[in-house]
Amino acid sequence: MQGPTASFRVCLAVVVAVFLLGSSAAAAHGLRRVVSSSSDEPCNEMTLYYHDILYNGVNNTRNATSAAATKPTALSTTHWKNGTYFGMLVVFDDPLTVGKALPVAGEEPAARAQGFYFYDKQESYTSWFGFSIVFNSTAHKGTMNLVGADLMDDKTRDLSVVGGTGDFFMARGIATLRLDASEGAVYFRLQMDIKLYECYV
Repeated sequence: MQGPTASFRVCLAVVVAVFLLGSSAAAAHGLRRVVSSSSDEPCNEMTLYYHDILYNGVNNTRNATSAAATKPTALSTTHWKNGTYFGMLVVFDDPLTVGKALPVAGEEPAARAQGFYFYDKQESYTSWFGFSIVFNSTAHKGTMNLVGADLMDDKTRDLSVVGGTGDFFMARGIATLRLDASEGAVYFRLQMDIKLYECYV
């Protein structure tokens, strides 16, 4: 029986190096890793409401929190007549709240979602999100990073929590999204149920 191949040894070395780097980073921050033993028992969880007000190019300049950085592709507007916005990229700096109401003037939200989404399916509304939740309140400090497909036809959809900083250092988990309210194509509110299954405390 032959020994491990060179490529296998390289892969093994990379895995070990990544593990050691993660462990060293946690140790450097004086933190202990906690991993949930059950999907029913996350090590941390919270519910936030995500408010997106898309700039309409006319009269909502002052309160818009997102704007299209590109236009839909010619393919989506000529071949697919249902207007799926295929190819459009939207950049956002959206407030996140603990309750459903938008923050009133002068009130700071619980956090902000900063990143982008783009429409990536020609036949129906589907987008892909990549963003950070930026916390700067008395309750939490740091960031939480989320990525994944937003399958808009589904009642609920999951984004992956792939890391973080501060109170959410190297966090791993799932954020379940559901549409909570909408006003045409200009405003929508999502309920985000976040469950973390790997935490550092």
